[in-house]
Amino acid sequence: MQKPAPLGFGLGLRPIYYDDILSGRPNVDWFEIISENYMIAGGRPLATLDRIRADYPIVMHGLSMSLASTDPLDFDYLRRLKALAERIEPAWVSDHVAWTGVHGVNLHDLLPIPYTQEALSHVVDRIKRVQDFLKRRVAIENAATYVAFRESEMDEWVFVTEMAERADCLLLLDVNNVFVSGFNHSFDPRRFIEFVPTERVVQFHMAGHADHETHKIDTHDQPICEEVWALYELACRRFGEVSTMIERDNNFPPFAELLGELERMRQIAAKVASEQARSAA
Repeated sequence: MQKPAPLGFGLGLRPIYYDDILSGRPNVDWFEIISENYMIAGGRPLATLDRIRADYPIVMHGLSMSLASTDPLDFDYLRRLKALAERIEPAWVSDHVAWTGVHGVNLHDLLPIPYTQEALSHVVDRIKRVQDFLKRRVAIENAATYVAFRESEMDEWVFVTEMAERADCLLLLDVNNVFVSGFNHSFDPRRFIEFVPTERVVQFHMAGHADHETHKIDTHDQPICEEVWALYELACRRFGEVSTMIERDNNFPPFAELLGELERMRQIAAKVASEQARSAA
């Protein structure tokens, strides 16, 4: 299976950082956008995206595909998504293993599913139909979850792997979500990273989360914690060179602070690559 070429190390494109990006041409290899923020006819966000796209590769990341919902696929949404993709020519398009609404109501959250054969077949069918409509392979992300279902018949990492193989889609491995879900559901997050197929993973997400002692929540409003940095190093050792970016959606730090986290990612990846090269030699 041919994967897109690695893009390097990127950031989530957020309006608060527009001026830093446009005025400083920062040492960022690429940006990921929230697709829904730019699925519009015009205005400053889209004009700014066009300017940034002239200098940087872009990846589109969506929140509303609702792949696990029992509602019909929203083809009006998919048409607007496709139009944006044709405009900016992203390296790839991604969304989540989750549902975001039912009965026509968008709940604006990434809601969990039972890991059953029935749910797997349902999600696989919908991914295939989305890919056929968009005429491109999509990358699907593991969402952070806070409840589990007694009906589940397999582990999350088995579900995700089967989904990717049967739908012939790519995977976006969110390292922070693996850590958060592992804590919340008492599984070793290393098992997830060590199981999913290397040939399917096209991107890593890195982020911070809120720690409530009894549970963790994927809030994207904190620096990346040491445990997630350790999991990222493990992922680098297993998957090799993979496009990696930082999500920050609240409690925004100075742009230089994000660039510092980005540099730490570069250093970890470079260290792993150097050690593996020496070992191979």
